[in-house]
Amino acid sequence: MVYVDEIDMDQEGIAEIILDENAIAQVARPGTSLKLPGTGQGGGPSPAVRPVTQSGRPITGFVRPSTQSGRPSTMEQAIRTPRTALTARPITSASGGYVRPGTASMITNPDGPFINLSRLNLTKYAQKPKLAKALFEYIFHHENDIKNALDLAALATEYAQFKDWWWKVQIGKCYYRLGLYREAEKQFKSALKQQDMVDTILYLAKVYLRLDQPVTALNLFKQGLERFPGEVTLICGIARIYEEMNNISSAAEYYKDVLKQDSTHVEAIACIGSNHFYSDQPEIALRFYRRLLQMGVYNCQLFNNLGLCCFYAQQYDMTLSSFERALFLAENEEETADVWYNLGHVAVGIGDLNLAYQCFKLTLVNNNDYAEAYNNLAVLEMRKGHTEQARALLQTASSLAPHMYEPHFNVAILSEKVGDLQKSYTAAQKSEEAFPGHVDTQQLMKQLKEHFAML
Repeated sequence: MVYVDEIDMDQEGIAEIILDENAIAQVARPGTSLKLPGTGQGGGPSPAVRPVTQSGRPITGFVRPSTQSGRPSTMEQAIRTPRTALTARPITSASGGYVRPGTASMITNPDGPFINLSRLNLTKYAQKPKLAKALFEYIFHHENDIKNALDLAALATEYAQFKDWWWKVQIGKCYYRLGLYREAEKQFKSALKQQDMVDTILYLAKVYLRLDQPVTALNLFKQGLERFPGEVTLICGIARIYEEMNNISSAAEYYKDVLKQDSTHVEAIACIGSNHFYSDQPEIALRFYRRLLQMGVYNCQLFNNLGLCCFYAQQYDMTLSSFERALFLAENEEETADVWYNLGHVAVGIGDLNLAYQCFKLTLVNNNDYAEAYNNLAVLEMRKGHTEQARALLQTASSLAPHMYEPHFNVAILSEKVGDLQKSYTAAQKSEEAFPGHVDTQQLMKQLKEHFAML
């Protein structure tokens, strides 16, 4: 209620992404950019095994700020992407994300605002250090008035003869919120010289990540670990960056280091669990998720994951009861849709295609933008011989999620069967673009090229 932890509050809005004027190398070297995560470097699982978000990253085991924000290339793409954790849709604008519980009641005060900022003499308050700090917290967090907060911080720093590291950090936070990342970097570096603090290192790393310099951020964290050995937030920061860069094996190592220091770290347990699940070790993943259950985590996502692990580990007695519990605990329609989608997979696994059809339909009832469900329904329609319905469903899936290779590949196969070779070739090209290592796509392309050569 009282304090926002700025370190994790980091949702990038559409405005911030599209109107970002920071010059960044157009073609970055592989492994040095988050905007173009290199495929498969460092042993990351391929999209055939682990689904990816629109920004090309594997879906993580723990939804946190910035895992959802992708890098849409055009405004249209940014707006059209569905707003779920499964895809990479940015929220409309980040400034709206900073309103906290307790502040709304102050905004709608019938007697006017709590403090009238325009009438304050900031110079006077800047000379009373304790009062100035309290006032800054209020202006920055409650009023979200970055300009006045920055003016106050600048005056107070001057009054402290530039010797108070706290004020430098606050100026850095203001610059960061205003999108002036280079200025923020200078302030945080200056503050670190005066006072070594874990928080300041985390703020500085956020600046580097926003400037798309993950390697610099990694080096910063590693230097921080030399000065604060075993600091969980720093190790976790390194693991997150590796995960965002698709270097899953290194990320898993660092998450294990996090658990050595703090054995109840939910994010680390969840990420290691999901990594084992996608590495075809559902029994080991099950142990991690059960550990979360023992720790008192009790939500829809956890039971959903337990159900999937039980199914793939062939413990069928527990599968349906886990999914039932997940449906019971679902807080919104998107979560319900996830559970029905997974139940559809279970139905396909046991060969009950009618049940699978019903489950995927229920998925779409709850979340109309679920591209994966459209794709799977199309496959079921194909089995029934309904070519036109399948084609329409696949078209919907590929327009909703252009980053998925499956709908494109299925369109290519479908078009090739009915003899529309040109359409098949264009769809195969899109599939290859989304997942260059897909063998079936390459074989289809080869066949089509031979056809065209014969013509």
